[in-house]
Amino acid sequence: MTAFHNRVFSGVQPTGNLHLGNYLGAVSRWVPLQDQMETIFCVVDLHAITAGFPDPATLRHATREVTAAYLAAGIDASKSIIFNQSQVREHAELAWIFNCVARMGWLNRMTQFKEKAGKNKENASVGLFAYPNLMAADILAYRATHVPVGDDQKQHLELTRDIAAKFNNDFAASIKELGLGVPNPTPSPETPEQVYFPLTEPMIAGPATRIMSLRDGTKKMSKSDPSDLSRINLTDDADAISKKIKKAKTDPDALPSETDGLKDRPEADNLVGIYAALAGMTKQDVLGEYGGQQFSAFKPALSDLAVAKLSPMTDEMRRLMGDQAEIDKVLKDGAERASAIAEPILKDVRRIVGFLELR
Repeated sequence: MTAFHNRVFSGVQPTGNLHLGNYLGAVSRWVPLQDQMETIFCVVDLHAITAGFPDPATLRHATREVTAAYLAAGIDASKSIIFNQSQVREHAELAWIFNCVARMGWLNRMTQFKEKAGKNKENASVGLFAYPNLMAADILAYRATHVPVGDDQKQHLELTRDIAAKFNNDFAASIKELGLGVPNPTPSPETPEQVYFPLTEPMIAGPATRIMSLRDGTKKMSKSDPSDLSRINLTDDADAISKKIKKAKTDPDALPSETDGLKDRPEADNLVGIYAALAGMTKQDVLGEYGGQQFSAFKPALSDLAVAKLSPMTDEMRRLMGDQAEIDKVLKDGAERASAIAEPILKDVRRIVGFLELR
């Protein structure tokens, strides 16, 4: 091998209804990537148990529902690999190795653990603390070179790069001796000439990389928010979408004509960003059309756009969920294709680390 093969990896947790933030911040961005490089999209069900085990039937349903959303959004199972994480055991095995590569200090700096554990961190699971290492394993089990991420995941991808760099340095001699290295694309006096894992690059683009709550523009749109009015679920019908946008929190001022006018107006910035992302426009384009108008005029236009964009996807999700055999076939085929990539990579890692294999 003379260079890393361009490969994208990303995934979504099956922890309840997918919402507009998942779609605009992640899934919709994946679709065009399918024609640019090899793409692997995972339903990360191992991550779904880090904060507690959901009801088993609920987890199975949510796993299929996320898969249905992928397909309905335009992820093509003939172009991309779609599978659920727990079917490919290499994820968990590599995560354990990375638990021994990563440093406690690195994980202690992870802000998402602090946010999710809160004051109850002593009772949080080890899985919740260490899941960034599993995320690194998800990516590097395929030696993925690119990951489309939202702003809130950049820190975890930086950890993935740190883990890859430490592994490459710690096992530089073994990698070279076994002839398993790739020329380091970013050599320096501190790094080896041959490396095994790439330093995965983030892919962050577009006007709405982070979708915020419809009830509080300073908080991320979330499945866990107790108010259903805070989010637009991908299973919502047209009436529900219109109602939620109508009730979305705003301020009394008209929309500005320039993006600078959105500063210190989080709710206005969020709604303009949602419109821009759904329409494939920039925020400035939206303000060029609606600047100076009140939200009483903008909200109906946003509702119409959201319904037009999301309703066909919702209908297709319902169709797919009515034929679970089709979903299961996609997941089974995807797991086989994913395993075919990950298994030889983990075989290399075992040799590099020094595990004795007698099979």
